[in-house]
Amino acid sequence: MKAIAIERTGGPDVLTVHDLPVPEVKAGEALVKLEASGVNFIDTYQRSGHYKLPHFPFVLGSEGAGTVESIGDGVENVAVGDRVAYAMVPGAYAEYAAVPAARLVKIPDGVSSRDAAALMLQGMTAHYLVNSTFPLEKGQIALVHAGAGGVGLLLTQLAKAKGATVITTVSTAEKAELSKKAGADHTIDYTQVDFAAEVRRLTDDAGAHVVYDSVGKTTWEKSLDSLRPRGYFVLYGGSSGPVPPFDLQLLAQKGSLFATRPTLTNYAADTNELEWRASELFAAVKDGSLSLRVEHTYPLADAAQAHTDLEGRKTTGKLLLLP
Repeated sequence: MKAIAIERTGGPDVLTVHDLPVPEVKAGEALVKLEASGVNFIDTYQRSGHYKLPHFPFVLGSEGAGTVESIGDGVENVAVGDRVAYAMVPGAYAEYAAVPAARLVKIPDGVSSRDAAALMLQGMTAHYLVNSTFPLEKGQIALVHAGAGGVGLLLTQLAKAKGATVITTVSTAEKAELSKKAGADHTIDYTQVDFAAEVRRLTDDAGAHVVYDSVGKTTWEKSLDSLRPRGYFVLYGGSSGPVPPFDLQLLAQKGSLFATRPTLTNYAADTNELEWRASELFAAVKDGSLSLRVEHTYPLADAAQAHTDLEGRKTTGKLLLLP
């Protein structure tokens, strides 16, 4: 099979096509013939060496959708021929992947495999952020960074469905328009104004109840400044780099703030939680209450270009590789 495997960490140029054996399924696994694989920031962190990898060569990609080709001993929740999707399992930049069956969810009729692949990691991230990490309530104010990104667009829609006021940060007028179409009440071009000061202005100096921050290094301090007393700083990514160590006394000084660094691994820790999140997202896509934006699809061999585009902040919505 064709797969994108890296033999060392580095820039996008380390993403090269390899001919590898089709994985052999073990007990509890299913072999999935992939139709689409998601491209996510975690892939760039692994490729660059920001996240340590267990071995080389390593097949990147942790999100995919396709059809079950075979199953190992003890698998009962999926069968050959089922359309399935998954996230948080490495090896998706390939034509086939062996996936623990417990991590697979069935794709319902009315949802395409491409949409399912686009929804799993970013959609479930948005779902846990607004339902579990900081359960948004009607009337609360949320600041969402990277409002036109894949998670940002979904997060905005889910937050608005809960009756929250959503303020997003963006870098261009075009991205502002996309964010507004997703339901953002206010958009802030952070390249033109101080976003913390603008949040203060928009909230009559009260501040937001929560900041959902996927940017990290360049935004975290002003994210804290955007919060009201006892507000929540939710750091779920670091597209600009990691947040440096800081004295927790700073949280007291800025209003007895809370800070957390959640990951999907801990918020879809068992099959029941995984299926709950996925089923709610699939249902929302089917009834039209949640709109997906798949901005661009790439052939598997063009994974390097996908990474270049993602890291260059040239994209909005979701990027997919098509094996």
